[in-house]
Amino acid sequence: MKRIAVGGDHRGSTLKELIIPFLRDTGYNPQDFGCYSTESVDYPDVAQKVGEAVASGNSDQGILICSTGIGMSIAANKIEGIRAALCCDVFSARRARQHNDANVLCLRGEDTDSELALEIVRTFLDTDFEGDRHLRRVNKIRALEGDSQAQ
Repeated sequence: MKRIAVGGDHRGSTLKELIIPFLRDTGYNPQDFGCYSTESVDYPDVAQKVGEAVASGNSDQGILICSTGIGMSIAANKIEGIRAALCCDVFSARRARQHNDANVLCLRGEDTDSELALEIVRTFLDTDFEGDRHLRRVNKIRALEGDSQAQ
């Protein structure tokens, strides 16, 4: 069963609480990294927990939610091995997986329709990386992180 690390800040907590049971109901094993209320928290702390869980292999993929999704994606992308993508539609979720081998999905918590959010999550998790010419490009991204085995 695929393990999905999930985290949100205070502005993403409502959507996170919708996504976690959806993941369980669709056969995934969600791992909740907070936050657990609407009390203010610092999104980089949550992004670090989820990013490290994915980078270490303790989680297969991750989902992060904040007000705009921008802060979470910036923070998560600072962690070596993480390719976080802010996806606001199904097309970008599909391409993030197919072409970029994104391993963390970032979502806007404040103005994303819940049905759309769940469809974005489903698409991201159900789409495979295409490899081939895209692997060359992902390896170039890894090389920017200092991964000597990339390329």
